[in-house]
Amino acid sequence: MAQQVYAETSEAFFAQLDDSLARGNEIVTIDSRVNFEWSEEILAQLAPYFSEYSFKITVKDENDPLLAVFDNITNEQRETVNGYIVAKSPIKLKGLPNVRTISANTVTYHNEGANAVQELAYALAIAAKYAEQEENFEAFAQKFYVSFAIDTQFFTEIAKLRAFKVLWKAFSSAYGVEGNVKIPTLAETSLRSFSKLDVYVNLLRAANEALSGLIGGADVFTVHPHDALTKPTEQSVRIARNVSLVLKEETNVLKITDPAGGSYFIESLTADFVKEAWALFLEIEAAGGMDAYAASGKLAEALEVSYQARIKAAQTRKQSVIGTNIYANPADVLESETNPLFADVKRISIPFEQLRAQMTAANVKTGILALGSLKSSKPRADFVSGFLNTVGLVPEKSEPVATVEEALAWLNTTEAKYVVIAGNDDTTKELVPAILAKKPANVIVDVAGKFKDEEEAWLANGLNGFIFAGQNIIEKLNSVFASMKEVQR
Repeated sequence: MAQQVYAETSEAFFAQLDDSLARGNEIVTIDSRVNFEWSEEILAQLAPYFSEYSFKITVKDENDPLLAVFDNITNEQRETVNGYIVAKSPIKLKGLPNVRTISANTVTYHNEGANAVQELAYALAIAAKYAEQEENFEAFAQKFYVSFAIDTQFFTEIAKLRAFKVLWKAFSSAYGVEGNVKIPTLAETSLRSFSKLDVYVNLLRAANEALSGLIGGADVFTVHPHDALTKPTEQSVRIARNVSLVLKEETNVLKITDPAGGSYFIESLTADFVKEAWALFLEIEAAGGMDAYAASGKLAEALEVSYQARIKAAQTRKQSVIGTNIYANPADVLESETNPLFADVKRISIPFEQLRAQMTAANVKTGILALGSLKSSKPRADFVSGFLNTVGLVPEKSEPVATVEEALAWLNTTEAKYVVIAGNDDTTKELVPAILAKKPANVIVDVAGKFKDEEEAWLANGLNGFIFAGQNIIEKLNSVFASMKEVQR
């Protein structure tokens, strides 16, 4: 368990650190980017923790002030100090044989959109890069570790962690290693899956991801608080820590060598990942290695393709993001504050958050015109309501109307500047042409459903468009928002 410490002051930092260690945290976990200076006094106070506990620290480079903490550790103690240093490039430390400073940190690629196969291949490519720089493979392996972020795709993430163990054995055998040289696997909950909307759902995501990590065989795991995107509190940090505690102590997963072993689906998925990741790794090596692959632009291109596929899946609801793209609560207040530690993560919820902020600022008024009976209009009316809720819109709903005259009367009295007509196919086809002929010019009208035969005629007579399942929510509502601004001008 590696619970990260968040604090505004050094006093609060040590208070929270002591509390977390007393309440089950096992690894001192620190990001050097804090709101106070790493003064000599603070580093001297921190050094004993590094001597007593294992640690995981994230630093910018070898000149990071946090690294000066090791100057406060005596030569006698250095042999027993063990931990992990997360940085963009390996950090060189003297006299600390048990501190791992070379990492294949795939979290960066994960946060840019990488899929499981890409993460595995990149981990191997990074390992190959650094292995060539060391005197021998054994010396490299003693300093190396791998780090993954775990997404919400439960079985995929279990298979990803298991696949790396197979890939690592094949990788090390290529260097003439006959035995199994085990290296630590660090993991953390995926922040690209987190949302600023309905933040307590992040807690459910984190628990799901942590269980994947536990079953998949991660050695060290960090659960990010559900409000990590804005400003974690003592309560949210405590809840995140308890997620690990409950899973670790009550699932009994750690009593089994390979909890997922024998599951046909996971075993098959693991085998697929091994095959595909190894092929991609060989492709990267053939291109000249990880640095050359990145310099050629292929890395950025692959990540962008993967990211766009992920974004599209969320915006068309092929992937559910509860509380954001489905079952959204329009009453949620979107937090404007952003935690600078995680500001660069390419989260799939960002487009929904941005459009909600714009819609809220513009005070957009929307409505649903229900045609026919309540029973016949409700399914599509509810769908449209949920569609609009994703960007914080609460549509005004008409009572079900049965005639064109009733429909036009409501359209002329509503404050809504964007209205979606919702009814069954027969009623919609019967009433929409006459409604379009006499609707107010300043009201943008869409129809719920797909009407391919009538589409051309309705669009020619003033219909703005359609809303239907499988549609790209963000593209559609951005288009509507742009049209509303045009009408207002």
